[in-house]
This record gives sequence, structure tokens and C-alpha cells, in this order.
Amino acid sequence: MRSQVIHPVALAVSSILLLAGGASQAADTIEEVVITAQRIREQLAAEQALTPGGLTVIDGDDLYERSVTNMTDMLRYVPGLWVESGWGSDELFFSSRGSNLDATDYDKNGVKMFQDGLPITTADGNNHNRVLDPLSARYAVIARGANALTYGASTLGGAFDFISPTARTTEPLSIYLTGGSYGLLSGRATAGGVADAFDGLVTFEAKEYDGFRDHSRQERKGVYANGGWHVSDAVSVRVYGAYLDNNEELPRGLSRAQFVENPDQVVASAITGDNRKDVQTARAAFKTTWNINAGSSLEFGASYEEQSLYHPIVDIRGPDPDGAGPLLGPQFFSLLIDTDHETRAGMVRYRLKAGDHDFVAGLNYSVTDVEGGNYQNIFGQRGFFMFASDEHSDNVEAYLIDRWALTDSWTLVYGAQFADTRRDVGGTKGDYSAFNPRLGVIYSLSDSNELFASVSKLYEPPTSFELVDDRTGTGQLLDPMKGVVGEIGIRGSTGSRQGTRWQWDVSAYYAAIDDEILSIDDPAAPGTSLSANVDSTIHAGIEALLGASFAIRGESHRLEPLVSLTINEFSFDSDGNYGNNDLPAAPRYAVRGELIYRHAGGLYAGPTFDLVGKRYADFVNTYEVGSYELIGLRGGFSTGRWEVFAELRNLLDKKYVAMLNVRDRANEDAEVLFPGARRSAYLGARFAF
Repeated sequence: MRSQVIHPVALAVSSILLLAGGASQAADTIEEVVITAQRIREQLAAEQALTPGGLTVIDGDDLYERSVTNMTDMLRYVPGLWVESGWGSDELFFSSRGSNLDATDYDKNGVKMFQDGLPITTADGNNHNRVLDPLSARYAVIARGANALTYGASTLGGAFDFISPTARTTEPLSIYLTGGSYGLLSGRATAGGVADAFDGLVTFEAKEYDGFRDHSRQERKGVYANGGWHVSDAVSVRVYGAYLDNNEELPRGLSRAQFVENPDQVVASAITGDNRKDVQTARAAFKTTWNINAGSSLEFGASYEEQSLYHPIVDIRGPDPDGAGPLLGPQFFSLLIDTDHETRAGMVRYRLKAGDHDFVAGLNYSVTDVEGGNYQNIFGQRGFFMFASDEHSDNVEAYLIDRWALTDSWTLVYGAQFADTRRDVGGTKGDYSAFNPRLGVIYSLSDSNELFASVSKLYEPPTSFELVDDRTGTGQLLDPMKGVVGEIGIRGSTGSRQGTRWQWDVSAYYAAIDDEILSIDDPAAPGTSLSANVDSTIHAGIEALLGASFAIRGESHRLEPLVSLTINEFSFDSDGNYGNNDLPAAPRYAVRGELIYRHAGGLYAGPTFDLVGKRYADFVNTYEVGSYELIGLRGGFSTGRWEVFAELRNLLDKKYVAMLNVRDRANEDAEVLFPGARRSAYLGARFAF
């Protein structure tokens, strides 16, 4: 099942040779690239200014200043998120505003992902098989919580939208190489061009990574392409294609004793069961944009995606009656998932500016089918057939927003979403629908500073995983999660291109949630989970992104601090079993930052730091994972064509827990801890022809 992976360096070099001929018009497009990219950035900033809540825009060009090999690295400075990888690969845990804090964290629900405005997340709400490649985004928009109404998404955690680079928004020919500790070697080659009304861009990428734990190797290769046709000044069409082959070994969690003894080790069951996830993905999409007139526009598009999953994941063995041996005793339970997934999705989005009103109306639609089966896992190979996977999900989200400029200073933001979903999981059928309103206000303090406040309904139906793992076992359907969230905040900037500049984005929110779906590990069958609705929970927090730029001895020298602060208060609310206990997995606080010196000639360097609070690994709050502090260092040099960086992480070589599994009650010998990387170094370079 595992295909041969092309060596990253060979792939990058051969791609340049094959595609160099398409760059003959590259020099003529540089100015247009800068102008078009800036125009998109301004549009995203304007959308952020009209959102009464937490929304962060990431510029993809900034990611080439540091080591970014997975989404954990990309989202490092986005407040409100807790994103970590347990062994440094693309397989990771993420939570936004307290979503996904249970034993089924592997489905990565609670956040809806889009690519160029088209849904990527499956129709049942999970992101189990893949997450988006961070370096394949020219821009990324992170709308947290109810602020995902901008995209019509119905989730507790919000929405991520990755905007693809095109030949009109990025360098038409470039190569990027990076490598470092734990066998990391990755390469990307991009080529494209613009010819009158047509443009095209293609990127080949590959990655090899041994991982900082045993049995944590990753091999990935992919190709991403898009082409555009400007039919007229008003109408443009763009098509997209992608193929990704990603194979990852999974080392599983450690006990406290194993963590102290050797955090790099792997548990025996991960070896005997050859725990891994092999995913092949192919996707095709198109989007049409029609600028009807100066005040209105229409976007519509569709996508089709196929995925093949081969996933040996459980191998439970008892004591060997003949003593310790290579098999560690007879096998009691095992699981290998071999399934094919198909998702069809579409979107329509209409915008109208009429007088003091700015209307946005949209529709998202997606259908996902899963076929295949679960098998006994015999050393990573399919054993006897256990039961079939036959799942169908469809999802419709219709939404309408009006941003009404009451005065020059006051803007009223109101709207609603209607969500309708269906689930059919092995004969267990469920229909869920809800009307979710939102009301907000924005007060402009100046051209670049504003206050905002909003109140919104939250809503998220159960995923297929959660329906299958229903704790009651009675066949009674799980209820959807729902609640009300209030949010206030301030964002803005001060200063000009010269002198001292400040920027800030601060939000505080409080959500009361009913029927939150939480799951615990099944003690009778470890590796599987049991899901149930919890009467009441609280999700509250403070999110802040603060930055500045200070001139030192003239404009040629600058000092630029950046701090991302997240304070979480996620808890049960007078629960009959758990009282007011904290919800597990997410830390009480996370502070990440850097202090970078920059010279006008392109040199930059400075320290980085992480301060992370304690967490629990269980619902009863008996298994506490302590806080930790890390320091690092990064620097580089940037010119018009070259970008070179070096980064050192965890300089003090501290042992710490990056992520963890969740239990109802975790005993001291529970294998739930995933260590973070020890001291490591990375080097990378990008060259634009």
C-alpha cells in the first residue's frame, strides 16, 4: 500500500528543469504579482474590520522566514488555538476555543476547513484523513468560533480558509529547500506564468522525516496546480487540481514512567501493529467570479475529492504465557481500517453593497460517502474482515449577513445561518437542522482602530465517528451541540511606516454550551471511544496578538516584538459526574512570542519563547500534566530573490509533553503522553528566479 517517495531534492531540481521553459514571461509579471497580492491582502483586512470578533489573517510569504513543516508551525502565533504534533509530522491535534477536547480528537472536528472558499472538511464535520499543507497557502484566514459565519460554517471552533497562490499573486518560478534535525528534508518547486488573459501555476513538493520518536517516520509527496482565465474585465474562472500521497507512522502515547525513562521510545503495540496512516488524495475544483458592477459580485464553484485510507491502528496483546517474546503474548483485539472516501462540495456567495448596507449571502453544500471495512490487524496487514464501513453524510449551510453602517463610526452586523445535515452510518440515521442568528456591533475609534462586540448562537451536529461510538449503545441519536457565545474586543494599529508602530488584536469571549459531545476511551476496548452528550459546559477565554516595531538609531535598525496570548477557561458546569472540573487536553494558558532585530539590508535575528500552562489528561482531573517553558532562536537574510533562514528550537533541551490522549480517569500507568521535540536545528532557503 505504501508507494515509493521521490527524494525531495531530486524532485525539486527536476521540477525546475522541466518547468523552466514556462517562465519566459516571468519578469513581465513581477509588478502585477505585487499589486495583485497586495489587493487581496487589503480585501482580507477589510473583511476582518467588518467582523465583530476574533479573525486572524496569515500572509504565506511570512512563513518562509522560519521552519514551517506542518500546520502546528503555521498557526503558532494565532491566539485562541491549541495546535500540536506529537512527533513532528502532519498528524496533529488542534482545538479552537475548546473544540475537540476528548478521546475522539483524531477526527479533528470543531473546525471547518476551506480552500479558496470551497469546503475541504467532510460533510459529517471531521478532518480525519488530512489537513491542508501550510506552504500551499498564499493567505490563510482563521475565523474563530461564531465568527465563522463569514463562511457559513456551523462549528464550535470556527473556520480556516486557505487561499491558493496563483501566477498573479506569487513569484512565477521559485525553489524552496529545507532540512534539519530528525532526518527532515523537504523540497518544493514552483513554476508558472501569465499570458494575456490566462495564467497557470504548478508546485511539486516532497518531504522525508524520520521523526523525533521511534516509529514516527513520514514520507509525503504532492502536486498542486491552478489555472485562470480572465474571460473579461468582470468575469474570471479558475480551476484547481491536487494530488497528495502521505504516509506516516504512529508511535502512540507513553506512560509517565516511559516518558521519564526515554521520551523518544515507542510502545510495543505500535510496532507489533505497525500503527500508521497511509492516505492518497486527489482533488479537482473550479471557481467563477463575476463582478457584476461596482456594488455587487457573485462567486460560485464546486469540488470533487477522493481519498484512500489504509490505517493499521490497534494491536492489544495479553501476557505471553511462555515469557517475554517478540509477539508480547496473544492478540486480544486489533483494528485495521481500509476505506475509500468521496466528497463532492459546492458553494455560492453573493455580495451586494447598497447604500449603507453591505450584504453577503451564501450557500455551502457537501456530500461524503465512505466505503470499505474494518479488519483484524496482523502486523500491519489485513486479517479477517470484521465489519463494513458504509457511511453517507450531506450538509447544507445557508447564510445571510448585513453590515449596516449606521453612522461614520457605528456599524451594525447582523445575520443568521440555517444548517441542515443528514447522517447515515451503518444504518444509524440522523437528521439535524438549526437556525443560528448573530448580532454584533463595531465602533470605529479611528481609521485603523475599532471596538467590537457580538452575541451569537453556536451549533455543531455530531460526526460519524461520534454516532458510531455512542456510549449508551441504545441506538438513540446523539443531540447536536448548541449554545450562546458573547464576545467583546479591540483591534487596531498606530504609527506610520516611519518611527514606532504598534498593532493589537484582543478578544474576550464566554460561551455557555448545552449537549456538548464528549467521548472517553472505552476501557473494555482501548483504542476505541464512547461518546455522549454532556448537559452543560463553559468555554471562555482571552485571546491577544500584540506586536510592535521600534526604530533604533535611525530607520535602518528595528526591533520587532510579537506576542500571542491565549487564556482558557473550559469546564463542566455543575455536571452530575464531573461537577465544575476542567475539560482536559487544552492548557490554562499559552504564551508564544519572539523578539526580532531587523536591518534594512535584509538581516533578521532574535529569540523565541513558549510558556504553556498545566493540563489534565482526564475528565476527573486526577492526571495533571505540568506547565513548561521553552526558548529558541531564529534568524535569516532576505533580498529581492533570496530568503535564507536558520532556526534553533528548545535550546535548553527540556523534556515536555506536546499533546496527550484523554481518558475518563487516567491512571499513572496510562499511556497518554506524547513528548515534544528536544533540542533541534533547521535550515532553509527559497530562491525566486
